[in-house]
Amino acid sequence: MEKIAKFPGSPLLAQVNTAIGRTAVRWCGDPAAGPGEYRVEWTVDEDIFWGRNARPAVGDGPEIRPGGHCVVLRGLLSHTEDGVGMLDLDGTVILLDLADPLPDGVSGTWVELYLERERIALYPYDL
Repeated sequence: MEKIAKFPGSPLLAQVNTAIGRTAVRWCGDPAAGPGEYRVEWTVDEDIFWGRNARPAVGDGPEIRPGGHCVVLRGLLSHTEDGVGMLDLDGTVILLDLADPLPDGVSGTWVELYLERERIALYPYDL
């Protein structure tokens, strides 16, 4: 994490720099946390709708980047038999709530999720 910022009417936001990109997302840790490396759990607090906030990726490989008023997460999408989605971001797996079953042939492919930065949260943890 590079820094934490608070803007009127928004939650704490952390500017993060990872091996696959840089962006700002919601910080759910200590508001006084300083810059440094943190182990975090990534969560997405938004239902995933294929064709609306989830699309085939433009390019291969994991990536995190700002995308206008949102954050773009590019990773490998899969799902369990009971309909839970999983996005693999270079070895970090984020669980997703799928609004509908994925179209045939989408599971196991590179996709991009377009999400509001306040809907992506980082929860720091210690091992």
